[in-house]
Amino acid sequence: MTLAGVGWWRDNLLTYSYKRANNRNRATLLFNLRDSTMIKVFGHLSPDTDSTGSPLIWAWYLSQVRQTPAEAVLLGKPNTEATFVLDHWGFEQPQIMTSLAAGTSVVIVDTNNPAELPDGINDADIRAIIDHHKLVGGLETKGPIDITMRPLACTATIMHDLIGKHMADAPRGIKGMMLSCILSDTLGFRSPTTTPTDRDVAHALADDLGIEIGTLAAQMFAAKSDVSAFSEAELLRMDAKKFTVGDKILRISVLETTAPDQILSRKEALVDAIPGVAAADGADDVMLFIIDILNEEATLILQNELIKTIAEKSFGVAVIGDTVVLPGVMSRKKQIIPVLTL
Repeated sequence: MTLAGVGWWRDNLLTYSYKRANNRNRATLLFNLRDSTMIKVFGHLSPDTDSTGSPLIWAWYLSQVRQTPAEAVLLGKPNTEATFVLDHWGFEQPQIMTSLAAGTSVVIVDTNNPAELPDGINDADIRAIIDHHKLVGGLETKGPIDITMRPLACTATIMHDLIGKHMADAPRGIKGMMLSCILSDTLGFRSPTTTPTDRDVAHALADDLGIEIGTLAAQMFAAKSDVSAFSEAELLRMDAKKFTVGDKILRISVLETTAPDQILSRKEALVDAIPGVAAADGADDVMLFIIDILNEEATLILQNELIKTIAEKSFGVAVIGDTVVLPGVMSRKKQIIPVLTL
């Protein structure tokens, strides 16, 4: 079965395969490229739901609406929530890209930080950036490009506006993926990064799809919380971003969960794994925040004096013991990174 609108690109440059499995809509872009202009669309390393779903959304838009061949790729294994969302909406996992050849045409989504992108990113042909994070700097392009950065909670919310009237033609899976990205990044509208626009787009998509937001969010967060199959090192890297605090390079790791006790029960093993992860990733240390989605608070593990000092100076807390609870802290982007100091 082929979808309408593939047109000339389908007949001359690529083959579009549309699959059905288990009576669900499984849409997979499988391109047999006869041309070197295929655009790679990807997000950041350690892909979460937004960095997994937004590449799929934008690759669909470029290929089906703009008639420009594109494919979504990932920069690592998606987390458990993202894996659930892929399966729920009928997508196969995009290919994991392990290297980036010079001159490759790319669109970057959900980040603009070179530290979260492949080595050699500045040798690629960056065509566009779509993001909702602060401007970091350090990317170089071969010419003027389209850059869309907005103070919204989710990249998919931005894409909803950019796609505009063509959302009416989007397959159910694309609309569902967009909704899931928004629910993930807003933590079901609990995150302080949530804007009225994020909320309005999510409700409009849910109405269109005929689903109940609370039910989908609960399923997603349950999947996110099941980390039993991951090693301590994998947990520390699952949702981690590198930042400099004072003269220290830190990996700021966040684990969002509805079952924080499951992670805290592994605290000693996590602490033991931190030095090896930090050394392997070129960091001085790791700050691990366990975000309790339901109670809307974060627990920071205090494995040494450096992290205790940063916690006291950044959050104004009195440190006693090897953890500290930070009420109301839900967002790395808005409530953690901006206040870190040493």
